[in-house]
Amino acid sequence: MTGVNQIRKTFLDFFGKNGHSVVESSPLVPRNDPTLMFANSGMVQFKNVFTGVERRPYSTATTAQKCVRAGGKHNDLDNVGYTARHHTFFEMLGNFSFGDYFKDRAIELAWNLITKEYELPVSRLLVTVFSEDDEAFGLWKKIAGLPDSKIIRIPTSDNFWRMGDTGPCGPCSEIFYDHGDKIWGGPPGSAEADGDRFIEIWNLVFMQYEEQAGGIRTNLPRPSIDTGMGLERISAVLQGTHDNYEIDLMRALIGASAVETGVEPDGAQKVSHRVIADHLRASSFLVADGVLPSNEGRGYVLRRIMRRAMRHASLLGAKDPLMHKLVPTLVREMGQAYPELVRAEALITETLKLEETRFRKTLERGLTILDTESAGLSEGATFSGETAFTLYDTYGFPLDLTQDALRPRGIVVDTGAFDAAMQLQKQKARAAWAGSGEAATDTVWFSVKEKTGATEFLGYDTETAEGQILAVLKDGAEVAALAAGETGLVVVNQTPFYGESGGQQGDRGTMAGEGFRAEVTDTQKKLGDLFVHVVSVTEGRLAPGQPVLLSVDHARRSAIRSNHSATHLLHEALRQVLGDHVAQKGSLVSPDRLRFDFSHNKPIGDDELAAVEDLANRVLLANTPVVTRLMGQEEAVASGARALFGEKYGDEVRVVSMGPTPEGSNASGWSVELCGGTHVARTGDIGLVTVVGEGAVAAGVRRIEAMTGDAARRHLAEQARKLEAVAALVKTSVGDVEARVEALVEDRRRLERELAEAKKKLAMGGGAAGADPIKTVGSLKLLAKSVTGIDMRDLKGLADAGKAQVGSGVVAIVGVTEDGKAGIVVGVTPDLAGRVNAVDLVRLGSEALGGKGGGGRPDMAQAGGPDGSKADEALAAIEKALAAA
Repeated sequence: MTGVNQIRKTFLDFFGKNGHSVVESSPLVPRNDPTLMFANSGMVQFKNVFTGVERRPYSTATTAQKCVRAGGKHNDLDNVGYTARHHTFFEMLGNFSFGDYFKDRAIELAWNLITKEYELPVSRLLVTVFSEDDEAFGLWKKIAGLPDSKIIRIPTSDNFWRMGDTGPCGPCSEIFYDHGDKIWGGPPGSAEADGDRFIEIWNLVFMQYEEQAGGIRTNLPRPSIDTGMGLERISAVLQGTHDNYEIDLMRALIGASAVETGVEPDGAQKVSHRVIADHLRASSFLVADGVLPSNEGRGYVLRRIMRRAMRHASLLGAKDPLMHKLVPTLVREMGQAYPELVRAEALITETLKLEETRFRKTLERGLTILDTESAGLSEGATFSGETAFTLYDTYGFPLDLTQDALRPRGIVVDTGAFDAAMQLQKQKARAAWAGSGEAATDTVWFSVKEKTGATEFLGYDTETAEGQILAVLKDGAEVAALAAGETGLVVVNQTPFYGESGGQQGDRGTMAGEGFRAEVTDTQKKLGDLFVHVVSVTEGRLAPGQPVLLSVDHARRSAIRSNHSATHLLHEALRQVLGDHVAQKGSLVSPDRLRFDFSHNKPIGDDELAAVEDLANRVLLANTPVVTRLMGQEEAVASGARALFGEKYGDEVRVVSMGPTPEGSNASGWSVELCGGTHVARTGDIGLVTVVGEGAVAAGVRRIEAMTGDAARRHLAEQARKLEAVAALVKTSVGDVEARVEALVEDRRRLERELAEAKKKLAMGGGAAGADPIKTVGSLKLLAKSVTGIDMRDLKGLADAGKAQVGSGVVAIVGVTEDGKAGIVVGVTPDLAGRVNAVDLVRLGSEALGGKGGGGRPDMAQAGGPDGSKADEALAAIEKALAAA
């Protein structure tokens, strides 16, 4: 029962058996508290439940919560590796009551767990209570049977918890374990309290008051319980050590580091092994929860953690990237409790390997500079802030990495000069950008980003999250607020909304907070990583500083995800069916359909299009996971990943793989592309792909359009309904409708031909009252007729028939259409070639009809005119010309 996994399980099982809902750990990136960089306690995911904003289907809960403290208010990074209990990543065990039980039941459960389930000796336990909490003091005596000497009253804020300056608050009661007099230290509240002998293992928060402005406290109508027990600390107690790094989980990770480096785990360099073990956990869980290394926000904290570990790997003598080799050990130790590690193992491995590979290229040179610049400094000296900034800006050294490297020598960094150098660089960058030719209307975004920083995008794994409004704009300028009925642009610190890029349309949804609500009608990206929400305020007033709940339109996002993933499948299917020359030239991914343009120099045959569709659907139905990895761009392209036209890529790229890897291939999937868009979790989630259009858009470029999922189903259902309607109209079955329609079409063509022949015969049958249409003009015969009801395309046929009829002569026929326009044709028999020119004659007739010109050959010419009422005048003009010939 002493293994970490068993200790965790025992805790959750105990509270599960005692009526608590076992709730999964929330992600490390808080979805419900925009003021936190990372989840740092078990109650973070329940914050809105405690405040009454949110209701859950349970009133008691228990969790093992993933936590990170490496940035902002809670930053333990500098101490990690040097102390027995500091971590960047740790697990917090907790039980919670939301207005259900209170102090008596909380104390009873805690005491039963640690003394009966964990079997800790009562003689080693003592508790603290807030000095004014007589109720808790009495309950510990009654339930635990502890003497007064083991219940210590603490008058400070250490034993009074607050959520903030206002809001829920209440006294705490902490449980301590005595590691024995072999370790220096005194009980809590004593002068030696900072020693390691008495270690807090569990904190029970009795949330019973509401703190109001001015320090006024009122009783909460539903008092609640929030507890926290560090898994690493309780594991150390149960495994007989006061050092968290000696527990089985950490020893496994430290042992893996020792094996890979060949350096003794407990020797002079044990600190480096401990840093690596701790930072491996933090890095891996952050990547699994969607954080990737970057130079902004959470991604920057992750990069600092990674690079600190990687520097210690270098100190251990590792010549090649080390961290990624330890991932299998971590997954083996923690993957059962946290399956997200298993799902993201490939992404974690690739990310660590990429980051360490890139970092190693600059580490050696950076450390050389650091050694050179600090060579003359002694203990207590200050290192140049400007040089520290150069290491950061040029060599990718986070400030705390420089501080960590100088720490053993007792040298501090001039952080004021570092900050000044950072500010100067921002000013230079802004000036350079302003002169780069960008549109003047976009200059505002540089100022906004300089103030707010990049937006944290949370949308790869969530569609709802809380954020904090950082800037509000209207008509191209920042404003103090947007009121109901107004539209504008909003920037928040973090968002699940995808900003339009890579062909994928931006998300829509809602943005709401206390007293206001807005519809998000679009999301755009500015300057690469600033997400801008286009909003229409429907209620209240929206202003900077307000917390806001962001909710993406789920149905729309789901449809877009399906269409984007289908684009990848169709792209690869086209390449396999049509050839390797196929390359994407542009795309649009919307909720109702997808389209993309690709290189191909001829139309796609029906059989080819069917093969493309079949192939894409076969891969879809394999229902394999869609895997995302982070890689270097050059490495990704070299491995076979395809870059999409028009997309801008950085040095690090997301590589999206779909479908089973073909046998004998070195690729990591059937379709492997560089892509920053959102995708389905498995190919089967797409549902169905159907091609609805194909055509040319430019020389050598074709366009294909398709639908997926429910839209494809509805489209096919509508096509089937229409087919059934056609079958009913032609009185046959759906199976025979093609043959039946073909027969009907052929019958119609035959009838049209017969009708046309009949009309021609009728038209050439003679003039009014049986008059002969052939007359002699001078020495030439002329057949001149005006006809109606004849297709203009048949006029030349009539002229040929007329030429046969006259034998030798000229034929002039005017056809008048139903809308009053006219066409005219003139034919000349071969024996008159050189004497009479049909083109000259038809132009005379066209002029009479109100037209201009005409053309053809000397023996057959055609023209037209807008005025069919002048048919007789046209024929008379031709006759007059022949008379003068």
